[in-house]
Amino acid sequence: MSEAVGQAAEHDAHALHALLAKMPAVERVIASEQAQPLIAQYGRTQVLDAIRATQDGWRRDVRTGVLAHENKDTEPFSLERMIEAVTQRLAERTQSRLRSVFNLTGTVLHTNLGRALLPDEAVKAVVQALTQPANLEFDLASGKRGDRDDLIDSLICELTGAEAATVVNNNAAAVLLLLSALANRKEVVVSRGELVEIGGAFRIPDIMSRAGARLREIGTTNRTHLKDYEAAINGHTALLMKVHCSNYAISGFTKSVGLDELAPLARQRGLPVAVDLGSGTLVDLAQWGLPAEPTVRATVEAGADLVTFSGDKLLGGPQAGLIVGRKELIAKIKKHPLKRALRVGKLTLAALEPVLRLYRAPEFLQERLTTLRLLTRPASQMQEAAQRALPLFQRAIGEAYAASVEPMFSQIGSGALPVDVLPSSGLVVRHAGKGGSGRALLRLERALRELPRPVIGRIADDALRLDLRCLEPADEAAFAAQFAELRL
Repeated sequence: MSEAVGQAAEHDAHALHALLAKMPAVERVIASEQAQPLIAQYGRTQVLDAIRATQDGWRRDVRTGVLAHENKDTEPFSLERMIEAVTQRLAERTQSRLRSVFNLTGTVLHTNLGRALLPDEAVKAVVQALTQPANLEFDLASGKRGDRDDLIDSLICELTGAEAATVVNNNAAAVLLLLSALANRKEVVVSRGELVEIGGAFRIPDIMSRAGARLREIGTTNRTHLKDYEAAINGHTALLMKVHCSNYAISGFTKSVGLDELAPLARQRGLPVAVDLGSGTLVDLAQWGLPAEPTVRATVEAGADLVTFSGDKLLGGPQAGLIVGRKELIAKIKKHPLKRALRVGKLTLAALEPVLRLYRAPEFLQERLTTLRLLTRPASQMQEAAQRALPLFQRAIGEAYAASVEPMFSQIGSGALPVDVLPSSGLVVRHAGKGGSGRALLRLERALRELPRPVIGRIADDALRLDLRCLEPADEAAFAAQFAELRL
């Protein structure tokens, strides 16, 4: 019995060796006519790496039985198969990890999908900054070294009414820098109802701790009075701070202290007031039928000495954190060592300047600022687009699913006006079979994500919902063209 087992093992080893011997050598593959276009496109080094990786994978498959070959007269490996596998490997390896997607989640400013989309003017400015030298820190008037903040400082001040401004890489960095420069080892007075947490574990108490500031909580979760601020001020107080609760709302028996009350108290005690507006806007959104948000200018005029806000939320620009306010306080912030670590590069500044310039002509803003255009699209536009897409989409998903055009609600997103929604319309897909609805919807949702340009929707109420608010007319054809590649 043991002799028979040994003979069988020896036979299998010889068969395995014979099978592997049929694999085309690296030299043969790289010298083949079929490999030359790949070398011209990807370079010899990458093609060699892909050939060797493919061979290693095939060897593992043979040894584990994945490529077991019953018909010994059939060629298990061929040069054509090798070239095909190498081509696929190279294509996958060189595909960018950062890919364009269709945002059909219904959230316009989606943090995980990059928040605000830039208008054409900003895109052109970024391309120019990428391809040509620019006066990032060079004063063209004097011929000497300049300050990169000077590129946008006057424009921001014009739009906000502030005396000075500086820019860092996001709003969390803006708050961190402000506190580090002005409140290190000192106390910052904040209402307990404003100790917010924003996505990505951004918590006001944690930011204060990292900045070396000591948090002085006052009031209760739902009610804070001016007398609470007065009682908290002492010789260790650095500043009074308000945080705009842009990502949640407290209703009912509530009380908060507005700037109109807090600013006079701060001036009386010789303390600055800082306001974190988060997703701060430069214009009154109510004029376009959107929920009202406090503007940066109104906050400055109400007495705030410093205001921080994001660039890639309601502002509609690139990721950035802006700090505006009194000149002497901004100067102190800019001298702090963290400013250099948190400063923005030329691409951010190149994108930010043209976005800010759009605000000089508010009558054109709805048309030219991408974020505002998406937020103000009428539901009828999305409904018409959904009706055009429905027949092709239903054909692609087959009889296992039933698609329909239905009204739905979009969200602004990224902590901006979370309780307010925008009437919209889109495609709603339900499983047409009996049982297994959840698995079927997940399968479809994954198939949409695997398309050349992934489609990102959301599953809710036992249906897959594709909100078409962010699908602009210019992209409808590309969206529909992918349906033929859907694999379920």
